[in-house]
Amino acid sequence: MADSLPALHSDLLPLTDSDRLGRTGQLRHPPRILLLYGSTRERSYSRLLILEAERLLQHLGADTQVFDPSGLPLPDDAPEDHPKVQELRELMQWSEGQVWCSPERHGAMTGVFKAQIDWVPLAIGAVRPTQGKTLAVMQVCGGSQSFNVVNQLRVLGRWMRMLTIPNQSSVPKSFLEFDESGRMKPSSYYDRVVDVMEELVKFTLLTREHADYLVDRYSERKESAEELSRRVNQRDI
Repeated sequence: MADSLPALHSDLLPLTDSDRLGRTGQLRHPPRILLLYGSTRERSYSRLLILEAERLLQHLGADTQVFDPSGLPLPDDAPEDHPKVQELRELMQWSEGQVWCSPERHGAMTGVFKAQIDWVPLAIGAVRPTQGKTLAVMQVCGGSQSFNVVNQLRVLGRWMRMLTIPNQSSVPKSFLEFDESGRMKPSSYYDRVVDVMEELVKFTLLTREHADYLVDRYSERKESAEELSRRVNQRDI
């Protein structure tokens, strides 16, 4: 794995110490991380950054899946049984943590990225498919550094009842940060991505088995599953 991470000083990034997180004994399974990106261009820098993040997560022992948004229809422009919609929803439920990365376009996240989130219902059988999952947010910029997108992604993650980690990554002039083969060059921006992935794995291991309890709400305990499903059903809006 070290050969596939040429910009990383791998001896400085050991596997997460579960004992220091109060998690003694054998882990039930590796943390399951879903990664989403926000561009379908042939040379998509948000995809390249997500692939770099995936390599780091795998180095840290995570089980990863990257969703390809190509072919995903616009929200409400296809039935819910569309294959890409079903693939996305199944991955949402499979994951215990997620990484979101979008380019900044017109000062905001792209429609490609937002469409992926808009296909995720607030509830599937009265269960929120993103509730209690950890989240790391990143963005790529075509020009100078900006934090518009990561700020918006934090708002979106909060709305989806996710546990967004403190660290984040914003890569300015992203066209200068990747080589011809699509690998991220050594830099302080790369180091920040390493920081974010390390922190995400730690928070995921720390919270995943307690997520249901951490986000359990008094107001929702007063509702039946049927009432909750009716209240959050977006098709009535």
